[in-house]
Amino acid sequence: VQALTLYAFSEENWQRPEREVKLLFGLLEKFLVQELPTLQQHRVRLLHAGRRERIPPKVLQLLDATIAATAAHDGLQLCLAISYGGRQEIVDAVRSLARDVAAGRLQPDAIDEAALAARFYQPQLPDPDLLIRTAGEMRISNFLLWQVSYSELHVSDVCWPEFGKTQLLAAFRDYGRRVRKFGKVL
Repeated sequence: VQALTLYAFSEENWQRPEREVKLLFGLLEKFLVQELPTLQQHRVRLLHAGRRERIPPKVLQLLDATIAATAAHDGLQLCLAISYGGRQEIVDAVRSLARDVAAGRLQPDAIDEAALAARFYQPQLPDPDLLIRTAGEMRISNFLLWQVSYSELHVSDVCWPEFGKTQLLAAFRDYGRRVRKFGKVL
């Protein structure tokens, strides 16, 4: 596994009760502090995907510091999707392209799939090969809408906090049995 994106907090999660939002960001803060030595030891590079404006300043500062501390690492790229929404990511990318067109830095005919994808939050990450959905849910919940277009889907009945090595290996075995065609006939 070269890259892993975890959906930590969606744009829609801002609709949750304020107490719950504070609790979730407290857990994120704790994770960033406690797991930095592990990220360092295993040369994991931490990344963020999502909108930054609403993330509490203290948490954002800690997130940025952890990203900076792991920026040179050459191991797994771990991307935390925080204040993230797939639709919002596409809108933000289109707005970025529109600003460049309006400023005369980009011709409209130069906009293609690659130009759009280059404006996503973490364009250097590969599209996911496998999307694991926990809790038996049969939806992708506004997660990486563009990027998962050819991802294989594995649904686990186990909820996220209990999802562990056994479930991960089951997902990998399931993925290993797939024949990936990417829209082609084999």
